[in-house]
Parts: sequence; C-alpha cells; structure tokens
Amino acid sequence: MSTTRYIKPTESELEILGVLWERTSASVREVHEELAQTKDVGYTTTLKLMQIMNEKGLVKRDDSFKTHIYQAAVSKEKTQKHLLGKMINTLFGGSSTELVIHALGNHKASPAELEAIQQLLNNLKNQ
Repeated sequence: MSTTRYIKPTESELEILGVLWERTSASVREVHEELAQTKDVGYTTTLKLMQIMNEKGLVKRDDSFKTHIYQAAVSKEKTQKHLLGKMINTLFGGSSTELVIHALGNHKASPAELEAIQQLLNNLKNQ
C-alpha cells in the first residue's frame, strides 16, 4: 500500500507558489520580479528556492526552452485544505469554531463576506 506524503511548503515556497497559482506558469525572472515588489529578495535566492521546490515536487519545470518555465505541481485548494486542517488541529485544538471566532474577531469582514458566511451557514443547517 503506497501512501502519498504531503510536502509542507515553507513560507517562502508558499509565496512562490502564490505567484505560480496566479500566473499558471512563469520563469524564475518573472517570479522574482513579482516577489521583489513586496520584499527584498535576491534573484539567486529565488532561483535556488525554485530548484529545491522542483526537487521536492512542489513545482514542475519545463526545460525544453532556453528559459525554464515553472508551474505549480500542487493545487492551491489542496494546499489550503491541508494547511488549514493542520492549523485547526495544532492552534485551535481541532475546533473549527475557535478558528472562525478568532478570524472574525480579529478581522473586519465586509458585508459581502458576511453574506457569503451566512449563506454557507444556512446551507450547512439545511443539510
């Protein structure tokens, strides 16, 4: 029986994945330029991180062209689900209620967000 082991991305790897999820595919230079808008990061650091991520299986690299093009090898939804589940279990004692209370208590939700939350609650009640 084979079990697929989830590889937890580091914070820097998540930033790179965020760029790739948004763009679908990108070169190291494109990812670096996007990251450099919000943080001080060197090109070689971005390159090395993306090479490591390729070895870990977090990204795929197409090296059939002179400029290597990278794509995320893990889905945004699967990554969010895994990290959120881990956070609920470790920080909130397994209670999704505690997570929601903290999230809504520390972050002002817009009327549209509150409406979406209310709709979700209504749907869950009617199941």
